[in-house]
Amino acid sequence: SCFTLRDGSDVTLVSWGGALQDVQAASDLLAQEGVMAEVIDVATLKPLDMNTILASVAKTGRCVIVHEGSRTGGVGAEIAANIAERGLYSLLTPVQRVTGYDVVVPLYRLENQYMPGTERIVAAVRQALEAS
Repeated sequence: SCFTLRDGSDVTLVSWGGALQDVQAASDLLAQEGVMAEVIDVATLKPLDMNTILASVAKTGRCVIVHEGSRTGGVGAEIAANIAERGLYSLLTPVQRVTGYDVVVPLYRLENQYMPGTERIVAAVRQALEAS
């Protein structure tokens, strides 16, 4: 089941695990700019609680999915596909994904360049807001 960590009306941020720390930091920065992000913690990938995610997307009209895995074949792509199948008409803009890159996860000293990070999350939200 999913948990709503922060209520918002402008964009839905969907994440889980370690990426949630950066998502919450990004939502704090966005709030300072007047952007109210709803933060959803997926909590369990199986079963995946799409009803909570779809309800949030219906409210905000925008979705940014953030996870640490690679972009291609990641769980974020599965969530985006579910939103397209079951909630397409709720979207004001395309779903954005902020993920690791499609490369082998680098050694520790370069790992921070691989991870999504607060700046990339904020940039994806801004792109979603500008697209409408």
